[in-house]
Amino acid sequence: MAVQPIINQWYHYPEKSQKFKVVALDLQDNTIEIQYFDGTVDEMEMVTWYGSRMEGVEAPEDWTGAMEYLEIDDRSSTGTEMSGEDWSAPYDEILEKENAGPIKSDDSVDEIDSQEEIGSSGMEHLQEDIEKLEEQHNQENIELLEENDSLERVD
Repeated sequence: MAVQPIINQWYHYPEKSQKFKVVALDLQDNTIEIQYFDGTVDEMEMVTWYGSRMEGVEAPEDWTGAMEYLEIDDRSSTGTEMSGEDWSAPYDEILEKENAGPIKSDDSVDEIDSQEEIGSSGMEHLQEDIEKLEEQHNQENIELLEENDSLERVD
């Protein structure tokens, strides 16, 4: 007796030696959409399914097969857990904003002030550069307009 395709059930296709799960059934087109362990999605006709020796298998223990760039640390929630108290306390937007971002010591505040001073002189230079570029751009536009005008006179 043939194994029935069930959505989200894992199977083994002996002829291809691959594990996959059924992700959708299209009864109008008589197709089964499957996703291999590596994330590749494919479509199989029901005739092919019932003509093959599909075997139901357990879901892989390592669920990260399709997520090739997932780091080990990404799989845990360490540091992001919430307690019941977190859920029952009213939301305080002001407190949230105060606690957001890096904690600044007195030394870092002085460093930030000096960076702002450097930044303002750097901004002046940047503004000068922008003005020079705008002037150069305007001059190029004038030259193009004059060239276009002279071409029209020739015609």
